[in-house]
Formats: sequence, structure tokens, C-alpha cells
Amino acid sequence: MPARRTIALLTSAALVAAAAPAHAQAPPGLPFIRDAEIEQVLRGYTQPILRAAGLAQQNIQVVIINDRAFNAFVMDGRRIFVNAGALVESQTPNEIIGVLAHETGHIAGGHLSRLREQLAAAQTQSIIAMLLGAGAMVATARSSNVGGNPAAAIMGPQEAIRRSLLAYQRSQEEQADRAGVKFLNATQQSTKGMYDTFKRLSDQIMFNTRYMDPYVQSHPMPAERVAALEIFAKESPYWNKKDSPEMQLRHDLMRAKLYGFLERGDTVARRFPLGDNGLPARYARAIAAYRHSDLRVAIGQIDALIQAQPNNPYFHELKGQALLEGGRAAEAVAPLRHAVQLAPNPALIQILLAQALIATNQTQAAEEAVTMLRSALQREPEVPDAYVQLAMAYGRKGDLAQADLASAQAAFLRGDLKTARQLGARAKTRFPIGSPAWVKADDLVNVKPLAGAKSN
Repeated sequence: MPARRTIALLTSAALVAAAAPAHAQAPPGLPFIRDAEIEQVLRGYTQPILRAAGLAQQNIQVVIINDRAFNAFVMDGRRIFVNAGALVESQTPNEIIGVLAHETGHIAGGHLSRLREQLAAAQTQSIIAMLLGAGAMVATARSSNVGGNPAAAIMGPQEAIRRSLLAYQRSQEEQADRAGVKFLNATQQSTKGMYDTFKRLSDQIMFNTRYMDPYVQSHPMPAERVAALEIFAKESPYWNKKDSPEMQLRHDLMRAKLYGFLERGDTVARRFPLGDNGLPARYARAIAAYRHSDLRVAIGQIDALIQAQPNNPYFHELKGQALLEGGRAAEAVAPLRHAVQLAPNPALIQILLAQALIATNQTQAAEEAVTMLRSALQREPEVPDAYVQLAMAYGRKGDLAQADLASAQAAFLRGDLKTARQLGARAKTRFPIGSPAWVKADDLVNVKPLAGAKSN
């Protein structure tokens, strides 16, 4: 295996296996999914685990990736990445909580920083091994009496180093499993979901791993891992504890929402047939109706959802989103405003409401949109679309300087540094020299790409 592939393999601590979908407010072509409801559900799952791990003050976020594979991983100490496929495939809250507990184990154990240290040491060892191997090749070439394979003198030590690194990562996975069980016990949650998930993944990839060398795998072999996990997971006093019905319903609504936004209308209809009158099924069908069918029918279905749960902010959000995307911005304002009032973390919904206000083409509405977007950006400072909407709102007001600055900030967050610098330079000419806005524009003009990164 090439050294580059080995390093890539070792830099993520991940679960790997099956397949599933991704969601609504994911900008086209981008890998991440942003949704107020789903993020709130995951926040509820992770907060107790993070408190048990002593990480509650670290502001660790769960980032949803628009990918259908069952996967979760960490790449730094601030974020847990989880694929939409893992959310859709998890049958119970406890299953995905077990996955999140495992990933929290990697963060709490400092595995990433230690792995980087191991990689740095391995690179040093690899260089030494290569030099020694090259010396051996020269000696072999000079001596007609020495036989053997000169290339093996280089490849042998490198292979040993690679296997050592992989063994190190396997031990980290086992430690994360144990830490995950510890956090679940501390929060009085069942370890069964974690075990069931690994067992299911083990069964799915069992055939593929039958002929693999266990010493060149970055994760423990499935059967071994599940057997080890089963022993200490079943010792938990909370093994048979079930998720509450309310928690299960929120989980099922989340899965239905993802399904409705990710799949074709006919696929949703097969998965949630008309005979299924459960709230999650009706949710998925309403989403599919507005996306693929008749907006009038969809609004009727969404209104029925609102009647069933009047205080569910995300049903009101869905109605507003459907109306806005259906070209009825003025009608979208009221349900989105109601959703903002009801939601516990409404920043993303505020951005959608601001978009509806701007689309009404009213100056007074643009004023409100600016205030709302400024509020949302205090909590969500890395959402490019919020700055796009802010630029449009300032444009409606005739404030071209702030419009240019907001457009420059949007370009910067998209990674388009060339456009960010151009718009920032134009904004600078419209602000008083030395003013706070001028300083922000100047920062954008002088921004430099990260070392090794390609600038547009």
C-alpha cells in the first residue's frame, strides 16, 4: 500500500459499512447538510454524552455529511462528522447515540493528536529505513558475493512501520468502544444500540473480510470487535433500557424528513404507502408532495401535520419553505415567523424567514431582514447563504457599501478568495477609512490562502 494511502487511512477514526441518503437545506453540490430540526435532535443526543466525557464546554458540534453510506468519524477535537446514511439507517435513537458515544471516545482520548504524533514518528522512521535500505542496496550492488533482493531492504522496514501504525489505530478503536460504553453507562442509557449497530455492520461486511489479513486493517476485525464489545456492553445495568416514546418519535420524524428530501417521489411512496397514517409517514409524503408533485396538495398535508402538532416548529418551517420555493413569498412569512418563535435554536429558520421577507420586495421587510440576519449570524457565522441574503437586503435598501461587504464575506466562506478580495476592495472605497466596516473589508482584501491551498 503506498505511503500516501496509508496516511490517508490513518487520519480518520471511522465506522464503515452500508448505504443510505442526505437532505433538504444542503446547498447543491456541497457535502454538508444544514437543518434546524435534525441538528436539534442530534444536539439532544450528544449533550449528555459530552457532559459525561467532560467535554461540555468544548462547543463540539455534529456535522451532517450528504452521503448515503453508514459512517461517522472525527478529524479534529471540535466536530463529529456523521453521514446522513447513518441517521436514516439507525432504527432507534440509542443506535445513533452509541455511534456518537464511540466517536466522543476518540475526542476524549486525544486519539487524533496522538495519532499525528505516531505519524510524525513513523515518517521519521520511514526516512531512516529508506536511507538504511538504500545503503544496503549499494552494498549489495558492490558485492558479487551477496545475494537476496535489494528492494526488500527498503520495503521490509516500511512494511513493519505501516503494520505498527495500523495496530496502534486498532487499539484506539478498542479504547473508543470502551469509552463509549462508559459514557452510556454514566448517562444511564443502554449499550445495546451501540452493540447492535456494530453487530449489523459486522454481518454486512463479514464476507468481504473473510480473506483479509487482520494485521493490515485500520480497525479491529468485525467478529473480534463485536465479541469484545459484547462482553463489556452486556455488563451494563441499562442494557435493556428503552428509548422513550417521545424520543423515538422525534428520531422517526428526522429519518422520515431525510427520506422525503433525499429520495424520488415514487421511492418515498413505496417506503411510506398511503395506508401508513403514522406521523413520520405523513411527514415524508408531505415533503415529497411539495418537492415532486402539487404544492396545493402538499400544503393541505402540511396543515394536517400542524393540526396534529400545533407547537412543532418544524412543521411550520416546512410550510413556509414550501410556499417560498413555490413562489409565494408573502404567504411564507407567517408560518416561518411562527417557526422562529417556537424553535429552541432558530438561527437557520431566521435565515429562511429573511429570504422570504426579501423576496416580498418591500423596503420595510428588507429592514427587518437585515436585523434578523445579523442576529442569525451571531450564532451561525459560517453560513455563506446568510451573507448572500444580507447582501440582497442591503441592496434593497440601497446600501451598496454593506451589500458589497456582505457579498465579499459570502465569497470568502465559499472559498472564492479572488472574488472576496475584489468585492472587499470595492467595499473599502465606500466606507470611511478606519471605520469597523472598512477594517473588515481590508481584512478580506488582504486575506491569504492557506499554505498549500489553491486559490481561485
